[in-house]
Parts: sequence; C-alpha cells; structure tokens
Amino acid sequence: MDKEKVITRITDVGIVAVVRADSADQAKRIADACMEGEIAAIEMTFTVPYAHKVIEEMAKTYKPEEIILGAGTVMDSETARIAILSGAQYIVSPYFNLDTVKLCNRYRVPCMPGAMTIKEVVEAMEAGADIIKIFPGEAFGPKIIKAIKGPIPYAKMMPTGGVSIDNVDQWIKAGAVAVGAGGALTAGAKTGDYASITTIGKQFIAKIKEAREQ
Repeated sequence: MDKEKVITRITDVGIVAVVRADSADQAKRIADACMEGEIAAIEMTFTVPYAHKVIEEMAKTYKPEEIILGAGTVMDSETARIAILSGAQYIVSPYFNLDTVKLCNRYRVPCMPGAMTIKEVVEAMEAGADIIKIFPGEAFGPKIIKAIKGPIPYAKMMPTGGVSIDNVDQWIKAGAVAVGAGGALTAGAKTGDYASITTIGKQFIAKIKEAREQ
C-alpha cells in the first residue's frame, strides 16, 4: 500500500493499538478484539514471542484495506526489514535510530521513531521520519505536544504511554495526529476479558471523534 495512504489511514483512525502479550495466540486475540472495537491500526510489538510470524498471519487473515498492520518496539534496521518482509505496513520504534529510518525510507514504509526532546524530534524529522512517537508520554502529559508545536507547528506527533480514556481528548486537542494506546486499552487480556478491549476501543474512537469535532 502507498506510504502516504498508510499515514492518512492512521491519522484518520486517530489511535494505534499497541499490542503486547505473553504469547502469539494472546497477541492475535488482542488484535482481533481491537479490530472489532473499530481500531484498525494495530502495532504488533517485537516483545511478543515470534512477533514476525504473528504479523505474517495477521497480514494473511485481514485484507490490506481492513487493517493497518504495523510493527512496534523495533530496535534496529535488521528487525525493521524482517517486519516489513512479514507484512508490516509501518514501523514504530521506542527511540530514534537513523539506520532504521533510512531503511524505511528506502522501501517507502512509514516510520515512527520515539523522541522526548525538541532536539530528538528535529533530528528524527531531518532524517525523514513520518510521525514522531512522543515516548514515554506519561513523563510530561499532553502539554508536551503543545510545547513542541510552539516552535515546530508542522511536527506530526503521536504520544504513546500514559494515554487513557480519561485524557485522550486532551492529547488530541493539544495537537497529536493520533495516539498509541497499550495497557489502558488491552488490560482485559490478562484475565481473558477480550470483550472489554472491544468496548474500550469503541470508547476511544468516540472520544477522539468528539475531541476533533470540538
């Protein structure tokens, strides 16, 4: 799928489900529950056992227009290439790694490296990052988005960490193009309550829509 189209689809949905799990099966069930909750953007993290195989299976299960399938916790370019070959449509990293961004640009795959400071944000943008993952978001809260947008109004940012139903509207209003949600969305998986993930997912979508309309 065209790179720009993937980025547009992610921003349209407004939320990326960060999937962490103890097993491949649990990861797939979390992803399916998120999809049922109208969250089409799935970030399958490489902390999941055999993450590349899960990505490969998800890519076969869902049509490209049904899912926005990405890989997360990508620490280097080698892992990024494995993820892309497995079917990942975008790459998310917890920090800025130049080689990873270069590789993604080489294959025209959206890249979202992590950053926390103005310097990191600018360096990632200069390297060609498409969206900056503000991480960990809970370290500063929504105010960091507004602060960065002061001198860099054109920065596209997606906070991850500390995003919840209670504050997602604040992140969006501060200027985030999307948010990444992990535990606040997927906690039910620990007790096998996948239905709660679907319910919370719909609540996130509704809150984001409402915040954007305001």
